[in-house]
Amino acid sequence: MKYFLTFFLSALLFSCSSDNDESIKEVSVKLKFSQNWDGTVIEKSDLENTEFTNKTGSKLSISRLRYLISRISLVNGAGDTTKFDSYKLIDVSKPDSLTYALSKKVSEGSYKLLFTFGFNNDDNKDGEYPDLNSVSWNADSVGGYHYMQLDGKYKDTLGVENSYNFHAVRAYDKEKDSILDTSFGVETGSILLKSNATIEIKMNVAGWFKSPNDWDLNDKSINLMPDFEAQKEISENGKSGVFSLGAISQ
Repeated sequence: MKYFLTFFLSALLFSCSSDNDESIKEVSVKLKFSQNWDGTVIEKSDLENTEFTNKTGSKLSISRLRYLISRISLVNGAGDTTKFDSYKLIDVSKPDSLTYALSKKVSEGSYKLLFTFGFNNDDNKDGEYPDLNSVSWNADSVGGYHYMQLDGKYKDTLGVENSYNFHAVRAYDKEKDSILDTSFGVETGSILLKSNATIEIKMNVAGWFKSPNDWDLNDKSINLMPDFEAQKEISENGKSGVFSLGAISQ
């Protein structure tokens, strides 16, 4: 009986230990960034080759698309936050830049993913990031760094091809000598992490040109960085659903 009791207690402790191991299982998370035009996938091969039509009817091509996200975090169901104090520059012309492995593991469970489009004012400091300086990410006309560079050609009302530079930066009011933080936060719906996972973050590029501000490239196509009102409208369009949660592979 004594030996049976000892065996039983040992088995119970082993079982509890196994349960505890299972309850604190940790997983790795990778982000995958994809781009589309109202559902049509945009890849490197589309740059300068594929024509799109925005909401106001302008036909355009894309020659460059780069954007930055920062302040990535995962928030679990209890409200506990795991922060990843880093940033990521995504460049459609460089497929290797479209994935990003988060630096820390998290316990399995249900999470929301949060990140900031661009840098907020606390992070957006001139010359602070050597790697961004080396790829000309500085926003010299307004200070700090770009949030996005979307460049290409569009056809005007006469069918003549013109350049556009749809650049997102912080908004600078020259008359008042004041800065408005036009970065914005993005929050996904619930994500169940039960093993190592890749989370797709989708950008609908068409969304930058619509809702709530229908964007006519015939009126606003260049010199947008020092344009205070233009930067406010770009931010408003971005907030209205440019980013969404895509597939989750585990």
